[in-house]
Formats: sequence, structure tokens, C-alpha cells
Amino acid sequence: QVQLVESGGGLVQPGGSLRLACATSGFTLDAGTIGWFRQAPGKEREGVSCISTRTGNTYYADSVKGRFTISRDNAKNTMYLQMNSLKPEDTGFYYCAAAVALYTARYACYNSNVMDYWGKGTLVTVSS
Repeated sequence: QVQLVESGGGLVQPGGSLRLACATSGFTLDAGTIGWFRQAPGKEREGVSCISTRTGNTYYADSVKGRFTISRDNAKNTMYLQMNSLKPEDTGFYYCAAAVALYTARYACYNSNVMDYWGKGTLVTVSS
């Protein structure tokens, strides 16, 4: 049984940083496609950052490029999203997801329906 559990969300002031973690079980992070998605109130879910694990191909949404960094620790079966220079528009629920199949990172982030497994999400609030 595959489980993904996010942690690290919270309230942070604009300009601050947070690091989200996604602990996985039953799924190895050196296979398939993994990523982070978010959903702000009243908006559709969007792909924030994804990795095609075998190639290392990585995608970032334009809105987070240069501020967010996706990474993984295969030994710990955990992936991370380091978020710096946070803005109020980064507020929302953040979800980690994984797909068994290999997709390009950009394709996975644009087509969240291909992801097989999802965490329950962690809330990030950026506010002064």
C-alpha cells in the first residue's frame, strides 16, 4: 500500500521560507514521476514542480521558478520542496504526488490526472 504524507506547512510572513516534506512508503523515489501541486482557495489545482526520476528532468511553474527547489532523498524515501521568498499568492494547500509511469516533468505537472498517488495535503499561509 502506497502512502504519501506531507508535513512542514504553516503560517509565514511574506519573504519568509518553508520546507515541505513528503514521506513515502510503498513507493521508491528513484522510479516513476513525482511532484508537488497546490490549490489556492477558489482556484484550480496547479503543478508547482515535478521530477522525472530516472532522467532527473525537472520542471518548475513560472510563478515559483528561482524561489522553490524540489529535491529528494532516496534513502529516506522523502521528497522536499524548499520555498523561499514566499508571497501571499503562494498560499494554498500543497500536495505531493507520485506516478508509477515515467513522464516528462512538465507533462506531469500540467496533467495531474496521471499521478497515481496523492498525499492529503499541508496548508501554507503567507500573510503578514
